Amino acid sequence: MEYRRLGETGLHVSALGFGGAPIGLQGYLTGDDRDSEAFQQGAVEALRRAVELGVNYFDTAPGYGRGRSESAFGRALEPVRDRALIATKYFFEPGRSADARTEGLRASLDRLRTDRVDVLQLHGGYYTDELAERLLADGVLDWAREMQARGLCRFTGITCENPSGALERLLRTGRFDVLQVAYNLIYQGACDYQREPRGVIPLAKSMGLGVVTMRATTSGFLQKLLPRELPEVDAARLTRLAVNFVLSTPEVDCCLVGMT
Repeated sequence: MEYRRLGETGLHVSALGFGGAPIGLQGYLTGDDRDSEAFQQGAVEALRRAVELGVNYFDTAPGYGRGRSESAFGRALEPVRDRALIATKYFFEPGRSADARTEGLRASLDRLRTDRVDVLQLHGGYYTDELAERLLADGVLDWAREMQARGLCRFTGITCENPSGALERLLRTGRFDVLQVAYNLIYQGACDYQREPRGVIPLAKSMGLGVVTMRATTSGFLQKLLPRELPEVDAARLTRLAVNFVLSTPEVDCCLVGMT
């Protein structure tokens, strides 16, 4: 396994990371029943096998099946916690008290069977100017830094589906250590070397942030579409192509792949 430095955090992360959404979300990528014990046991075995193969970055969220994914991560990684870097997330709920937010984080820690996470991320999608204003006025980013000061997380981050001026504004506040952004073979807007500015990934890297990517394998789109038109194309080869494209981008520290 190749390891890369996660920005200025000092953490060294596996180039390939384990994304936890498919473990928790019903109907996501496969039709398996996420509540079945057989599925959850298979997920635990996959997580432990990933550790054996050198994967050390594991990303989940309480929103992935109302804690289902976090619980599987906890079952699998508790015995090997010293070999796993765990990232989870929190939602922005306007007006929610700091105590309630802390209670939510502690519930995540209980499911993950750990006393702290390595990266605590704002669980975001599409950032508009209005949303950025609300985030900055609400105090939620200050709360996340307070959780870091109290030792409930080592670093803080932000996740997003697409670049925007509002996202860049949030990054420039200096409140984050890690950026997680959608980036893949068919969606390259986050890092475009053909244009200036080159995108949010180079910006984050220039600011010392760690860069983690999601949707590296296009959430199955590429693997479903191309074999229909080109039957000789193997879906597994497409997946390798997609992962290698992301990892060929020098600013990327960790390429997350959603797994079951």
